[in-house]
Amino acid sequence: MISGKQGLQSWFFSLRCSLLILAFLTLLSFTYLSLKYSTPQPQVSQLSVAKLVDAPLTEKEEDVGEEVVPDTYHSPRVFKLNYEEMEKKFKVYIYPDGDPNTFYQTPRKLTGKYSSEGYFFQNIRESRFRTDNPDEAHLFFIPISCHKMRGKGTSYENMTIIVQNYVEGLISKYPYWNRTLGADHFFVTCHDVGVRATEGLELLVKNSIRAVCSPSYDVGFIPHKDVALPQVLQPFALPAGGNDIENRTTLGFWAGHRNSKIRVILARVWENDTELDISNNRISRATGHLVYQKRFYRSKFCICPGGSQVNSARIADSIHYGCIPVILSNYYDLPFNDILDWSKFAVVLKESDVYQLKEILKNISDAEFVALHNNLVKVQKHFQWNSPPVRFDAFHLVMYDLWLRHHTIKY
Repeated sequence: MISGKQGLQSWFFSLRCSLLILAFLTLLSFTYLSLKYSTPQPQVSQLSVAKLVDAPLTEKEEDVGEEVVPDTYHSPRVFKLNYEEMEKKFKVYIYPDGDPNTFYQTPRKLTGKYSSEGYFFQNIRESRFRTDNPDEAHLFFIPISCHKMRGKGTSYENMTIIVQNYVEGLISKYPYWNRTLGADHFFVTCHDVGVRATEGLELLVKNSIRAVCSPSYDVGFIPHKDVALPQVLQPFALPAGGNDIENRTTLGFWAGHRNSKIRVILARVWENDTELDISNNRISRATGHLVYQKRFYRSKFCICPGGSQVNSARIADSIHYGCIPVILSNYYDLPFNDILDWSKFAVVLKESDVYQLKEILKNISDAEFVALHNNLVKVQKHFQWNSPPVRFDAFHLVMYDLWLRHHTIKY
């Protein structure tokens, strides 16, 4: 009997010890976890992230990026990373349909004020971005050239019919358009006639990406979807300007046809001014060889009013010759506006500012002018086409804009 009691007491003692040990271990675990998670962890604030993203690249990073110039981009580090990813991954499929001898596949020419269209048609075939496998393509290029139609004397009405028949033929022949209703398709046109010709096909305008030289908000251009092409008059008549501030003694320069309201006002208000060199007509070749182009070299600011459209090849001319462009055009989505900070190398005004033009330009300090000029030299490469294309040139920045837009397409 005594032996039974002793066994029972021993068992209770053993159980009690076990429970005490378990309780102690539990308490120890809770204490550890409490200390671990109550200790503040280092946090990266949104401000710190913003500073990291927008911080200037170090010299080492500039070397890696080779030609990347940080102070002219909205977000230098973001641009650098996205650009490198684009170069590695981006693929475009070109529809093979259409006779190259008519309006398809090949450019009309690589010269003149609509040469941007021709260069893109040629560059896309020369580049790493082209793929013959539609299943690996991010975007699909519709290779129809309204500029070639214009060159062959095709009427606006017939252009619209040709565009409609071609696109509808692609839709019925291939499965790719119907996956996104054309959201991953794009076409390129620099001549404003191309914009008019494609407007007859509503689904093309609303759904696909339009890369155009006349990106005006008041005629249907959609900034988050469409792409603004730089209008570049190539080949340039003279070498690039820049780093020549001491030679720029004229405050502002413009010469051209009065084919828009803003140009008429500009000429009327300022053509007799002694500090602004304003001519209400193109400079006659009889006055000397390349007189017009040489005036860019002597001017600090070059006035760029919109003509029959919001855009003007004069902007790219100004950049090439090292003259700060002064944009006088409402509703204009400037080329690469979501990549480049135009305020760093240009003066962007409203058309209503034309009456205060000289005052605005004279209020820009010497230090501000020097900064604008230095940055202008840095972006010159972005406003030039090459064949074959060169890193960071106009073709690559157009492709980068297309790369950004493809990320918004879900299917």
